[in-house]
Amino acid sequence: METRTKLYLRTVIGAVAIFFFVLILMDMLFQAIVVAFLLAVALFIFFGYRQYASILKLRTANKKAELSHLNSQVNPHFFFNMINNLYGLIDVDSEKAKTMLLQLSDMMRYSIYEGQKDTVLLADEILHLENYIKLHQMRYHKDIDVTFNHQMDKTNYRIIPLLFIILLENAFKHGVENLRSNAFVHIDMSAIKHKVVFKIENNFDHTQIKAEDGIGLNNLKRRLELVYPNKHELLVSKTEDRYSVELTIKGL
Repeated sequence: METRTKLYLRTVIGAVAIFFFVLILMDMLFQAIVVAFLLAVALFIFFGYRQYASILKLRTANKKAELSHLNSQVNPHFFFNMINNLYGLIDVDSEKAKTMLLQLSDMMRYSIYEGQKDTVLLADEILHLENYIKLHQMRYHKDIDVTFNHQMDKTNYRIIPLLFIILLENAFKHGVENLRSNAFVHIDMSAIKHKVVFKIENNFDHTQIKAEDGIGLNNLKRRLELVYPNKHELLVSKTEDRYSVELTIKGL
């Protein structure tokens, strides 16, 4: 009887030991599975982040390359036109041509050096616009009503370079250029509470104006999309003989 009891106890103890051993193995296996899962998640996050960073870097590089290409389209168009005008002016008024050439060189210097930067001071852009106006007023042999009003509540606002010059150039090219008299270009700019509003209006000869957007305006739209997504608004309106544009950029 005693022998059977001992045998029974040994059997129970052995079964319990096996049970706990299995539990330990299962716990170890579960822990191993958890560790393996966490390791897989960590690897996924690591390689996913590297891939995302690589894609983001590529997009940034492509964005900069496209912006550089768009900037290169802005500069030559204006300068080619001015050089052609200077060529015709040399024999007519050499002194005036020299003065215009000096002003043109200053504008070229700004476009080459400042135009390659990511941002410039808004005050420098305003000065560039004023130089552009002066240069055009010198080359025309007709009276032009040009006004440029601007105000800023801070002097350290920054903007991407050569942005507003496109709208100003279009006003002269499609408006002043084709009108024999009574041509005007009116500009108002304000930079207040980190928001800049640029308004420009000009009259034009409706028999010569083109209906479609030119390269310059398309260039401007694309640059705004790249640099100020969801932070800008470009409104264009046209009547029988007047053309106006209002550009608003927030979050300066």
